Amino acid sequence: MNAINFLSGISFSTFLASALFFFKFWRASHDRFFLFFSTSCIILALDRVVALFVHATQEPLWTAETESSSWVYLIRLTAFALILIAALDKNRTAKKTQ
Repeated sequence: MNAINFLSGISFSTFLASALFFFKFWRASHDRFFLFFSTSCIILALDRVVALFVHATQEPLWTAETESSSWVYLIRLTAFALILIAALDKNRTAKKTQ
């Protein structure tokens, strides 16, 4: 196991723990903000796994080609777009209540 695989595993577990953390708050408050954040953390965790194993037949598993592939950016774009939607939705609903 090399350092990149190890750090990807740490990133995966951190994103997964964050997703569970935000999901817990969503269950308590039913605020969509936390649900959006939980979903984006799950997407980013899956991104780490998919990016690691997509080139499983090549050595090393993690290459510059894997990181610069357009599908990796599309997965990350989806996750960050959810975060942006969560922030915009939260601000929109906050203005309506005032």
